[in-house]
Amino acid sequence: MNRISGASPDFLADLTVIIVNYNAARFLNRCLESVFAQDGVRFEVLVVDNASTDHSRNLIQESFPKVHLIANSINMGFSRANNQALESAAGEYIYFLNPDTEVQPGAFSRMVAYLSVHPEVGIAGTRIVNPDGSSQSSVEWRYPGGKHGEKEIKRRIGFPTGDTNPIAWVLGASMVARRSLLREIGGFDERFFLYGEDADICLRVRQAGFRIGFIPEAAVLHWGGQSERGHCRLAVWEKKVRAETLFYDKHYSKATCRRIHREGLLKAYWRLLTLEAETIFLGKKEKNLEKRLKYRAVARGYRWNP
Repeated sequence: MNRISGASPDFLADLTVIIVNYNAARFLNRCLESVFAQDGVRFEVLVVDNASTDHSRNLIQESFPKVHLIANSINMGFSRANNQALESAAGEYIYFLNPDTEVQPGAFSRMVAYLSVHPEVGIAGTRIVNPDGSSQSSVEWRYPGGKHGEKEIKRRIGFPTGDTNPIAWVLGASMVARRSLLREIGGFDERFFLYGEDADICLRVRQAGFRIGFIPEAAVLHWGGQSERGHCRLAVWEKKVRAETLFYDKHYSKATCRRIHREGLLKAYWRLLTLEAETIFLGKKEKNLEKRLKYRAVARGYRWNP
């Protein structure tokens, strides 16, 4: 790792913005412009570049001198890169932001205000919108594993008394948390290289006695999926399945894991069979391609993780 520049230890910030970048230069300029257009709070910006081969680093150094850049010589993964930045973060609150985003006006002040008046909330998500203005799903009500995982979590893990907040976890593309809490729980689990880290850290926050919140007044435009742009779609789905399997193995009993794998494998084979039939008899080859790749990855992942 080559630390190019860092936050001053004397700098006092309400918010530290952490962006992990990997070959997203075509979005990074607009992302950082939207960040530095924010007002009403004191903030610093840390960008961790995971060995990008595009012009991301030159863009930051030439156009955004206020950014504290951490330049990695290899791709450390999303979780480890966030932890790198967290070590030197000066803000009371930490805002994790994807580079393929644009923060809408007033978002930072609303995040800080929300966490200031909700001490019971450890992590909160924001409203996320597509480029066409429609809403993206940024809140999840169940953890990976469906009903079996939910039953185990309720049975084995104690949540705060009177916690009626149904939010299980929020999307890591736009997520704000308390720095003190993140350091208390050890930051992100670095075994989650790219996917699954948001569900894992939100569950650990709840285990620590805090709730997961949502700030609809703070909005972020998200292009989505840019770090995996150009990659084999089957490989992308396989990474997602591996992350889910890691989540199961970490948080659930062996019996629950076997139950999830067995039902998931049966569902995947059934869906592949029906999709193949639609392809042959209804000519839906292109329409069903993404679904077929998904369930092929699920079948392969669950088959090798009994």
